[in-house]
Amino acid sequence: MKKIPLHTQILIGLVLGLVFGILSIQFGWDPTFTAQYIKPFGTIFVNSLKMIAVPLVLASLIVGISNLGDISKLSRMGGKTIGIYLLTTAIAVTIGLALVNIIKPGKQLPESTRENLISLYSGDVESRQNVAQSVKDAGPLQPLVDIVPQNIFESFGDNANMLQVVFLALIIGIALLKVPKDKANPVIAFFDGFNDVIIKIVEFIMILAPYGVFALIAALIVDLGGDNPDQAFELLLALLWYSLTVIGGLVLMIAVVYPGLFKIFTKVPYSKFFKAIRPAQLLAFSTSSSAATLPVTMEVVEKDLEVSEEVASFVLPLGATINMDGTSLYQGVAAVFIAQALGLGLSITQQLMIVLTAVLASIGTAAVPGAGVVMLVIVLEAIGVPTAGIALILAPDRILDMCRTVVNVTGDASVSMIVASTEGKLPEEMIREEVVKVD
Repeated sequence: MKKIPLHTQILIGLVLGLVFGILSIQFGWDPTFTAQYIKPFGTIFVNSLKMIAVPLVLASLIVGISNLGDISKLSRMGGKTIGIYLLTTAIAVTIGLALVNIIKPGKQLPESTRENLISLYSGDVESRQNVAQSVKDAGPLQPLVDIVPQNIFESFGDNANMLQVVFLALIIGIALLKVPKDKANPVIAFFDGFNDVIIKIVEFIMILAPYGVFALIAALIVDLGGDNPDQAFELLLALLWYSLTVIGGLVLMIAVVYPGLFKIFTKVPYSKFFKAIRPAQLLAFSTSSSAATLPVTMEVVEKDLEVSEEVASFVLPLGATINMDGTSLYQGVAAVFIAQALGLGLSITQQLMIVLTAVLASIGTAAVPGAGVVMLVIVLEAIGVPTAGIALILAPDRILDMCRTVVNVTGDASVSMIVASTEGKLPEEMIREEVVKVD
């Protein structure tokens, strides 16, 4: 019997988890069973992926930079990569703002629901406000300070410090380009072998992917239902328009923006790309973490899409830390939605401020679940909207976080294909296939 493809296995696990969660709520099964005997398997799976995120980023970036051969090539590829990432992020925020101003979901939120949501999530709001306030009080140049680690071992101990790991890898990679070859080659060979070992570990972990996804989705559905499933469904229904606005923007990114960029910069059929990237998308949906999904993203981009290791090992780890198209789009929609719900009007200047702040905030957003909400507080502060309003959007945030992470990961992979195409690092067979198809 032909082996079931990985993406199909993950999809089956996702559907079964959804069914189990719904049945658990419908028949009133004890949620303690799910929390104690099912959810831990999902946690183990995510922790396994996070465990290898830092060594993967470190090794792959060092190998990728050292393989470039010279500093000018690094400068060209790095500038191109960051430029495209910033462009797609700005497009994403603009799409979000356009949709939220047309649909106006905040105008359709009942007063009673608004008050219930603020009351229900007041504690969570306060904790996120405190985190955002500490970021704001640190000063405008603090993000630059935070990039440079004072202790590399502390950086390795927390995935939220991934920018520090990227910085360290960049410095080591550049240094390897500048030292004599006979000195650099053994170090490069070590990290090259280490990178292969990490990729093999990823293959081991992915055997557990369908079971981990099942556990994550089942636990999520049960948690949303809680002790009063009717209340959970009412809250989600009240925020349906807001959720559809965000999801509509995310769909436009995947169905219009990325295919458009492919048409302009590559000769690769987007359908082929989209089919190959499905395992990473499904895993991103399940984990809500670009960092946790990075190992799988790198595997499908290098093996299935045949992007050279030189490009993939540089562009993808960088994208997992600074490219947050889905998160930025969500921040734009959420900020205006909150303002609409609270009866506040936003000027064109304030909405332009959302674009600027969201683009800059995306660079410092950790690639972990829920980080986008913390950065949303900073966006709200920048436009003068009460930050307590984030309570209005926390009910469906977990589900939207899953959706926007799919876009983040798809954006990373798309840019890797674009950069590879412009650098002439794609196989001739892939380009030739598209030319024949067009003719």
